[in-house]
Amino acid sequence: MAQEMFKTLQYYWNAAQGYRFKPWESPYIRWRFETFLGKEAANLTASKFFHLAWKYREHMERFVDWAAERNRFQRRRHARRSSILLNKPE
Repeated sequence: MAQEMFKTLQYYWNAAQGYRFKPWESPYIRWRFETFLGKEAANLTASKFFHLAWKYREHMERFVDWAAERNRFQRRRHARRSSILLNKPE
């Protein structure tokens, strides 16, 4: 449970950059909601944002899990690529 909350907060912190206290105004988060929910997410307000986030929390949890997995993969790949470049003989 705590790990799920941490992943969600980590994703939110990155996604809501510049809009952390008003995520419903974030162009990225609005786009994510509209892409996933369609018309239901149009004209997003604070109450609508929290209502939809709660209503679709299980879907959002799966998305956050997927995003965390992608992030881990990219970090491993970047670390491996950096180590190859650093050990490359000249």
